[in-house]
Amino acid sequence: MIGKQALTALRTKAMPDLRPLALLSLVFLGLAAIAVKADEDIIKSHGYSYFGNLSYPADYPHFNYVNPDAPKGGEISIAVSGTFDSMNPYTRKGRAAPLATIGYESLLGSVLAGSGGLPADVDGEYYGLLAHTIEYPKDKAWVIFHMRPEAKFSDGTPLTAHDVLFSHNLLLDEGLKSYADAVRKRIPSAEVLDDYRIKFTFAEGISRRSLIDQVGFVPVWSKAWYEKTGAKLDESRLEISPGSGPYLVDRVDVNRSVTYRRNPDYWGWDLPINKGRHNFDEIRLEFFSDATAAFEAFKAGEVTYRSESDPKRWASSYNFPGVNNGHIKLQSLPDGTPPANSGIIFNLGREVFQDKRVRQAVALGFNFEWTNASLFYDLFSQQHSFSTGTKFEAKGLPEGEELAFLKSLKSDVPETVLTQEPLVPHASKPERLSDRRNMRRAMKLLDEAGWPVGSDGIRRNAQGQTLQINFLFSSSNSPTNRALAENFTANLKTMGLDATFEAVDPSQYTKRERDKDYDLVLDEYPALFGTGTGLQQRFGSEAASFSVFNPAALASPLVDEIIERSLLTASQDEEDMSIRALDRALRDAFFLIPTGYVADHWVAAFDQYEHPENIPPFALGALDFWWFNAEKAAKLKADGALR
Repeated sequence: MIGKQALTALRTKAMPDLRPLALLSLVFLGLAAIAVKADEDIIKSHGYSYFGNLSYPADYPHFNYVNPDAPKGGEISIAVSGTFDSMNPYTRKGRAAPLATIGYESLLGSVLAGSGGLPADVDGEYYGLLAHTIEYPKDKAWVIFHMRPEAKFSDGTPLTAHDVLFSHNLLLDEGLKSYADAVRKRIPSAEVLDDYRIKFTFAEGISRRSLIDQVGFVPVWSKAWYEKTGAKLDESRLEISPGSGPYLVDRVDVNRSVTYRRNPDYWGWDLPINKGRHNFDEIRLEFFSDATAAFEAFKAGEVTYRSESDPKRWASSYNFPGVNNGHIKLQSLPDGTPPANSGIIFNLGREVFQDKRVRQAVALGFNFEWTNASLFYDLFSQQHSFSTGTKFEAKGLPEGEELAFLKSLKSDVPETVLTQEPLVPHASKPERLSDRRNMRRAMKLLDEAGWPVGSDGIRRNAQGQTLQINFLFSSSNSPTNRALAENFTANLKTMGLDATFEAVDPSQYTKRERDKDYDLVLDEYPALFGTGTGLQQRFGSEAASFSVFNPAALASPLVDEIIERSLLTASQDEEDMSIRALDRALRDAFFLIPTGYVADHWVAAFDQYEHPENIPPFALGALDFWWFNAEKAAKLKADGALR
């Protein structure tokens, strides 16, 4: 199983990493030799942040958290539960293999699965990879990327600005509709100035947030390969465009294994951005039918690394010989990122969930305290906010600038947002699955919503229809999560709801989730970490009905307006305030039942891997900056611990 830092990159609904919710107006703080003015209005720099402040100077030798002398070599292998039928991560059909984006790079750096952002010790700062310099005016009306002429694809052909433009347009023509619609409105012009310079011009009258970094993170594909093969970006296939990155697809056995091999001829080994990174010769993924089979494969030494996400397994299942004799090392490593908003998500496109009272009643059927004690060994904490534990978490009543901001909105602001503290998850008693007090509250809400209970114990509306709710679940998910979902469904039945639990195979699950063919689903939204246009794809109304990044199909004019206003804020304090207001509004919209999170990374691995003493706050980095110890590996093989 692969842990939460790798989760985004491993999802089948892959998209180019548009990351970064950028910061506010350009301010020169004079930190660490950042951007250099070419003249009064034009800025040239080796990296980019919305503020202009960069932690690493132009002559930085490597990122601070890596071991620049880390040895190259060895293999890391991981068990994956589920199936795949494509190596194209951008297909809208079928199921792509995890890490399928590993060979592609972008102008402002790449994000290798499991590495988090680049660099992983700061937020909102980006440094050139395919581009050595970026150039833009103070108002960020346009940007020019000056590219490295030495960059080349794995087939030896040069990578030029023509490939960047081709990739940008390919995403607009054949990529996700929600992405293409948003980009066309904000980036009306892209042009090649010469073989190694490309210019993007942004629309007038819009926020400049997330625009430079958005185009800077477009993955670059070979124009020549696409033209020669006639391939489409959105089709399922095993043969893919050559990339320019440090890894190649080496071996593919559909539904069984995928191996990625480090490219010895990679053009960028000597770049500071790559020092101490990409250390394994091979990254191998082995596929198993479910989470239990994947764990057994690890115990048997078929795979060598595991990032654990199941608290029951972490607490009770790591007492087998490999652990007891020291062949396998267990570590709990710090995680500095705010937790994702994982939980049971309502499909707001369903008519039955249009009434907030119904959603509130359904939520009262989830007993976090019982679940944590009975299934999670009390190892989970519960999210209270869309940015739990950060400066963006809304607390108390809105006051001062936040209250004035909310009152200035043109959209209807619910009285609950203005006069009540932000919504937090309900409390339950841990002694039994069904908390009687919460069940009585749920019953009352359902009665008020027009779903009274009949003599047979079943709730029906005035038309005699039962309150049907289907919980869609992937059969490859963990047994612990299955127990959570089944127990929750049982509580809904106790309320008199016509509730069903449906476990389907991973391929069917992927298709149905894309089509929003569910009432309830286990999924997540990323934590709020600042403003940016990515918020519109996640929480905005425009693409709500079809965006795979908005599983609740949330469509709220209030949320839309807060995001738009946030994008136009003119100071860091103003931005922070607007994100707290957004957190308050999202919590009031009530479309997610949080199921909890683990505060640290749980890692189990055969004792042949090493990592820096201080893990950076925003990445575990096992597939990025960890390395292989050949002597330890030889001992494991001599002891018969590994095959």
